[in-house]
Amino acid sequence: MDLLNTLVEKGLRRELPTREEALAVLATSDDELLDVVAAAGKVRRQWFGRRVKLNYLVNLKSGLCPEDCSYCSQRLGSKAEILKYTWLKPEEASQAAAAGVAGGAKRVCLVASGRGPTDRDVDRVGKTIAAIKEQNEGVEVCACLGLLSDGQAERLRDAGADAYNHNLNTSEATYGAITKTHTYADRVDTVQKAHAAGLSACSGLIAGMGESDEDLVDVVYSLRELDPDSVPVNFLIPFEGTPLAKEWNLTPQRALRILAMVRFVCPDVEVRLAGGREVHLRSMQPLALHLVNSIFLGDYLTSEGQAGQADLDMIADAGFEVEGAGTSTLPAHRSEVTAGGGCGSHTGGASVCGSGASGSAGPDSASAGCGSACGGCSGHEAEAPVPAQADAGGVRPDLVAVRRRGAGTDLAPNA
Repeated sequence: MDLLNTLVEKGLRRELPTREEALAVLATSDDELLDVVAAAGKVRRQWFGRRVKLNYLVNLKSGLCPEDCSYCSQRLGSKAEILKYTWLKPEEASQAAAAGVAGGAKRVCLVASGRGPTDRDVDRVGKTIAAIKEQNEGVEVCACLGLLSDGQAERLRDAGADAYNHNLNTSEATYGAITKTHTYADRVDTVQKAHAAGLSACSGLIAGMGESDEDLVDVVYSLRELDPDSVPVNFLIPFEGTPLAKEWNLTPQRALRILAMVRFVCPDVEVRLAGGREVHLRSMQPLALHLVNSIFLGDYLTSEGQAGQADLDMIADAGFEVEGAGTSTLPAHRSEVTAGGGCGSHTGGASVCGSGASGSAGPDSASAGCGSACGGCSGHEAEAPVPAQADAGGVRPDLVAVRRRGAGTDLAPNA
């Protein structure tokens, strides 16, 4: 297939595909799917070998968010029966993080619901970061706290944060149909603040909200322009009690095509398979490892993932290996760039999506935030965009399991 040969050649040279080529990946048929995965897999292996980076989410504060993100189970007004609790104490968060690190996670992602942190919240998270790093030497910490005010990114950096996650989620054209209480530009501004402060910027998307192929390509190209260090790809978890509860627009095949498109557009970037993989990829998750080089281990923010040991078994059975703590996630050319506080690979004058310094993470993600949180949510229900195509995999609410263990509970976390 000439398209795939062209995309592989461009990926190996770190050249960007055209928008038409990216759209063509999403338009391939199911009969061509394995060819698409094999082609994108060549690009993934060129820059990341067979390594898989593990990341672990800790939900510091769950529920009762004042923003109206339609996809989020934590939005104020959400009827989803999720865990709700206020800030974890530093030692509680550190204990939860330790479970993920023991399972092989290189990065811990600290997420809190809300529009954005107060200065007191930043101090609180700083103490949590210190507690985690004191107990887990060498671990990376990514914060995901919503919209940042001036100076807060610098304070988080000084407190020991390595990265900051804030996802764009969807295209600028459709963002207003998903959220009304803040803007797409607000999200861009926060990613830029993190980047400018010298934090490893992490920003990704959520697929399956009814967006068109053009929307998906738009947001991935916008991410490339922003040049974050890691790109989590989330698939909508349609929680009952949220405005998007009936949006079941994904099949495992479409999810794989989306991941392949992201890999071709961002060839040497840490692409993270984030929230919703168990819901939408199901038994085809191992194929996704040929496209991504990073996943979340165990549970997400408000939903359960598959057992942490099952994640590790899947990686081993598929012929991949967990990335060690002493291994840089980034290819050498990106490690050199990011070591100076900036991130960017420029080929022919075009900026390629970044990849985290020494192994970046985060959204949320599931990601709406660091793998699965929004930056906030409130009683105003935004209208979901109309699905552009009938690609539905069938309504399967039985696949959505609310998290009942780990942070905010007396039960051991899943890691």
